[in-house]
Amino acid sequence: MGYIIKPLVTEKMTNITEKQNKFGFIVRPEANKIEIKNEVEALYNVTVVHITTCRYAGKNKSRYTKAGLLQGRTNAFKKAIVTLKEGDVIDFYSNI
Repeated sequence: MGYIIKPLVTEKMTNITEKQNKFGFIVRPEANKIEIKNEVEALYNVTVVHITTCRYAGKNKSRYTKAGLLQGRTNAFKKAIVTLKEGDVIDFYSNI
């Protein structure tokens, strides 16, 4: 276990969740759909119907500051969009 890094809680993902019962997660790059499905079902006690995964490459970033040019790179990551069975819900804010 341990393939899920964190849930995606953005404005775009929240709109998709409300309309289509889909939830987003940042997962480890080596995780496959079966491992993601098993972990989501175990952690949140829901039934997963479908999973879509996307890989994102890191991007080079630079900015000019008073101290000079700062250069860096954003992280590469893998995103999983999980569709749940009708009636199942994940509440990310229950532990707050």
